[in-house]
Amino acid sequence: MNDKSRDNAHSGRETDIAQGMHFIDDVTGAVMPPIHPATTFARDADNALINEAHSYTRDQNPTYVVAEQMLARLEGAADARLFASGMAAATAVFRALNPGDGVVIPAVMYWGLRNWLIEFCEQWGLVLTQFDATQPDALRVAVVSAKPRLVWIETPTNPTWDIIDIEWAAQCAHDHGALLAVDSTVATPVHTQPLALGADIVMHSATKALNGHSDVLAGALACSDADNTLWQRIVKERGESGALPGPFEAWLLQRGMRTLFLRVQRASATALMLAEQLQGHPAVAAVHYPGLASHPGHAVATRQMDGGYSSMLSIEIVGGAQAALRVSGALNLFSRATSLGGVESLVEHRASIEGPDSPIPANLLRLSVGIERPEDLLADLRQALERAEA
Repeated sequence: MNDKSRDNAHSGRETDIAQGMHFIDDVTGAVMPPIHPATTFARDADNALINEAHSYTRDQNPTYVVAEQMLARLEGAADARLFASGMAAATAVFRALNPGDGVVIPAVMYWGLRNWLIEFCEQWGLVLTQFDATQPDALRVAVVSAKPRLVWIETPTNPTWDIIDIEWAAQCAHDHGALLAVDSTVATPVHTQPLALGADIVMHSATKALNGHSDVLAGALACSDADNTLWQRIVKERGESGALPGPFEAWLLQRGMRTLFLRVQRASATALMLAEQLQGHPAVAAVHYPGLASHPGHAVATRQMDGGYSSMLSIEIVGGAQAALRVSGALNLFSRATSLGGVESLVEHRASIEGPDSPIPANLLRLSVGIERPEDLLADLRQALERAEA
């Protein structure tokens, strides 16, 4: 890709991301990168590629470049790569492991990946160990016992928003010869940079807050060491499997990321307000949000999250599952839909979505807070709680 990047040696992440890494097309002067729909790229009369970086679009499309540069900047990474979805990104990490390798994960995490892992580990011969993230020493005990190749954590954990200390998890993993990978989808790079805290790999479902508009399916991985053997295997797996987004999706993703800081900071501030206001409501049995001083992981979250605690919170409703479903059904501004991190607010009854084997409390509603007027969202929640009580 041809571009003229202005000197950005002294600019901050917010400026670099808002300006798309200061992209200027050197042919047209365009301030937005073009979309390259081409599937193949030409060679000259001597059979040499006209641009040696681009041969075939499967893993070499020029449209990926700006989005991957932005991701690397956001995470302070040595390398960053796009994938077709968050699941494609996450599963590439585990597919790069060898049969017999050990894997340690939290018992409560994104259910789609947890369910896939249980089956994949059995098929591929990986040794899977789960730990309780709510217990202070559970991760260390699991690592000492399992001696894994990889420790995978998610913080905050979905959908109970437990907090795992990334710096401590990295020390536990590295002390026993393991690498640490962090699903930081919920925290986003705005609030947390796992690589700076010692993680080796950070993963995002870019469908969520990175894009932020509920119109792109994409995933991303970033690493602290591009020469690491596992990372090289992940990059190889990515290229051979072709698990990448299309050019238009990659272009939409870089466009969405330009407003990342504004969107995430606004939604996080609203989520904190809602959590504070809902705490103590007679129809609410519990509020799960790491920004609350009462949250067990609040101190760690405050140390490793900057400028907010994410746009995600969960509430447990007095009266069990049916009461929770009544509250969900009475909401007008929160759309009943799966996903998170968009500009619109969503509500989901996680236990019914995950099915009978879900470890999630049956009375829990997961809220993804958008960028709407905060007072409107609070009023909607209050009227739904009152109607459910009645």
